[in-house]
Amino acid sequence: MIKRQEELIKNMTDRELLFHLMVTQSLFLLISIILGFIFFDRAEDFFQLWELSWETIAVGLLATVIVLLIDLVIMKWAPKSWYDNGGINEKLFQNRSLPEIFWMTLIVAFAEEILFRGVLQTHFGLFIASLIFAFMHFRYLSKWLLFATVLFVSFFLGVIFELTENILTTIFAHFLIDFVSAVQIRFQYLKNSKGDGRDDEEDDKSV
Repeated sequence: MIKRQEELIKNMTDRELLFHLMVTQSLFLLISIILGFIFFDRAEDFFQLWELSWETIAVGLLATVIVLLIDLVIMKWAPKSWYDNGGINEKLFQNRSLPEIFWMTLIVAFAEEILFRGVLQTHFGLFIASLIFAFMHFRYLSKWLLFATVLFVSFFLGVIFELTENILTTIFAHFLIDFVSAVQIRFQYLKNSKGDGRDDEEDDKSV
């Protein structure tokens, strides 16, 4: 089933991939709204989780640095086959402009953090919310290191949410982690394309 899912994604066009991503995130938001009405007694209880401050930015930046450093260590020392996701992220981001990457990663961070931290963790706890988040990335189940990394990031963001009680902090951290990783994919693609002697003038204009 996992291999079939990977093949389906690989055969999608850029537009189909983007459409699939937006549908998934829209579904997450819809589920969040429905569950929010069910589990929150008052709207104020949910909006109390949102607080923009310097602490939000500082903690989000620190969390991003920690996750990216761990990711760097993994890529440096682990065999590529252990963390290779089949090129799915590369296909999703390598041909995107920076504004596109910005909005895509922002939407993902916003939708997923509201559902998994703002709704599920608030009512079912850190452990259950983090496990559900990790298993939602079921295409990584065939790669134990990838799955372990996603599970760690999920618990890590969950702990941050427990400590700060501020969903903006985890949204900011989630966004930065995805944005930096996606931009790295984009520029690595441009670098490799130029190294292969391809004409990437059109790609350069879209950055």
